[in-house]
Amino acid sequence: MVEARDLRLTLGSSAGPVNILAGVDLVIDAGEAVGLVGPSGSGKTSLLMVLAGLERATGGSVSVAGRRITGLGEDALAKFRRDTVGIVFQAFHLIPSMTALENVALPLELAGHRDAAGRARETLGAVGLAHRLTHLPGQLSGGEQQRVALARAFAPRPRLLLADEPTGNLDAATGQAVMDLLFELQTLHGATLLLITHDPALAARCQRQVQMRDGRLWSRPVEAAAE
Repeated sequence: MVEARDLRLTLGSSAGPVNILAGVDLVIDAGEAVGLVGPSGSGKTSLLMVLAGLERATGGSVSVAGRRITGLGEDALAKFRRDTVGIVFQAFHLIPSMTALENVALPLELAGHRDAAGRARETLGAVGLAHRLTHLPGQLSGGEQQRVALARAFAPRPRLLLADEPTGNLDAATGQAVMDLLFELQTLHGATLLLITHDPALAARCQRQVQMRDGRLWSRPVEAAAE
């Protein structure tokens, strides 16, 4: 599902060029759940942004679902994300003036789905929010907002789900419930998952873990990560 080869990202700064990604090689099989761990500033979010087509690599190549996305134009990248990728961030990124139903239905409408509202209603029901369809984000708890964000990401049935610290703004119990939902939906729909987390227990729920340090990936056996 994902194949990154010698992926590099160099950004300018007042102190000179900064190598954010320094030759990343990563292969993720279809349906696999991979936990990506590492210290802040190691390049984890930048890698996710490149894989999603939200940041352009300065070297190397990325293919997702058999399609090389390196070098695609902005319109093609937008269509790629719409058709292939779901993203869940630490911040919920819901549109405050839209109801939960409208937030989930919007990407479906943009994709031309014939029953966007029906699919959105069904997906919100699957995350336990059938009774919150008409509520605005400001009327929802943090956990409920993140469940709306999960529903929005899964409603288009993405082949690849990218999750960046999805429980970072939630308390432990709520975060656990959200992650249970995420893994349940990932299994139900057969999506491929790349999960960025600082929580070793969450990473251990994935089939495989990799560690990022200084813009490079290192294999991290599950047994070692659990110690």
